[in-house]
Amino acid sequence: MELAMKERKAHIVGVGESPYTRWGKIGDITEHALACQAILKAVEDAGLQMEEVDGLASFAEDRNEAIFLAAELGLSELRFGNMVWMPGGGGGCAAISNAAMAVESGQAEVVVVYRSLCQGQFYRFGAGGASTEAPTDPEPPSLQQANSLLLASMGLAMPYGLLMAAAAYALPTRRHMHLYGTTSEQLGLLAVTFREHASRNPRAVMGGRPLTLEDHQASPMIADPHRLYDCCLESDGACAVVITTEDRARDLANRPVEILASEQGTPKGYAFGPFTNANISDEIYATGGCEAMAKRLFGKAGLGPHDVDVAQFYDHFTGCVLMQLEDYGFCERGEGGPFIESGALAWKGGALPTNTHGGSLSEAYIHGLNHVVEGVRTLRGESTSPVDGAEVCLVTSAACVPSSAVLLGRK
Repeated sequence: MELAMKERKAHIVGVGESPYTRWGKIGDITEHALACQAILKAVEDAGLQMEEVDGLASFAEDRNEAIFLAAELGLSELRFGNMVWMPGGGGGCAAISNAAMAVESGQAEVVVVYRSLCQGQFYRFGAGGASTEAPTDPEPPSLQQANSLLLASMGLAMPYGLLMAAAAYALPTRRHMHLYGTTSEQLGLLAVTFREHASRNPRAVMGGRPLTLEDHQASPMIADPHRLYDCCLESDGACAVVITTEDRARDLANRPVEILASEQGTPKGYAFGPFTNANISDEIYATGGCEAMAKRLFGKAGLGPHDVDVAQFYDHFTGCVLMQLEDYGFCERGEGGPFIESGALAWKGGALPTNTHGGSLSEAYIHGLNHVVEGVRTLRGESTSPVDGAEVCLVTSAACVPSSAVLLGRK
């Protein structure tokens, strides 16, 4: 029985992506076609055929429904189709977790997790529904029936202008500054570090645009304390990863990457987090809301923060990365700023090389699934910022919302 379970242990065996661009720069191919492109590349990277895939999973209400992709891509049979309930970028690692559960339980043999996001063809995430084409003299606001629980929960905050993600996540970051003395310069050093990593990555949207701390400090204030370079990119693109059993993985083209452990969830009473909920416990308000989940994750793997060689933290905003560093135990509460200041996140010489692809701040914002892709590349020795001898990689999904995370291991 134990041997049979080991044979079904989930591994990532392929990764693929479309080109990444700024939002609105992909007009000659649909978002749906981008999803197909990324999936096909990931399956090819794994050395598999599309007819061997029998599961598809995604998150963040991806518009590219599994049943249509299965038909168009030629799957012999769709045995597992899954969409994560963790909201937005909080669900990327949860989709990996759900796919792993599917292959380990025998529900499927080969599952592709994908995310296709073409903001230029639909709407811009984080804009609170505001359109860049809005008239300069709009009609007076009127009462509207909320068409989702999210909008209903935002109803008491929207009249005061809390419409966009940059403002919502500025609140816990500003609270962290108040409690612990965290500075804008410390946040800026994080952005500069990730941009330096992107400089070696040909896939990175901002790879050819160096960033200094002076540039960061001179950039426009978006929502205090978030300056322009504290905010993630707005991107068009798609990526995908292929998950299957250890038994199947050992005969495939590339070195398999083991999913050591996965977790997903949210603290008590958290709802959507600071974006919509002003009643979050004060003890966790100036955190990423991930501490309890992080402890479960490391406990499940039998590892601790000291065992992690490289990390890919979801970086929608710099302050959220800082709070995750504390949540996941890489430094004490309130010490995230000095930890960043020490150079710990740098590829060369850092104690915890982080976002070696440039992350959402400098590679692309694909709701964090590209962080899983980079985690796999790092452990396969294929990263453009390689971490010699890396054996364990932590990948996280969004902080300050219900979230998820995985620990990946080199075979």
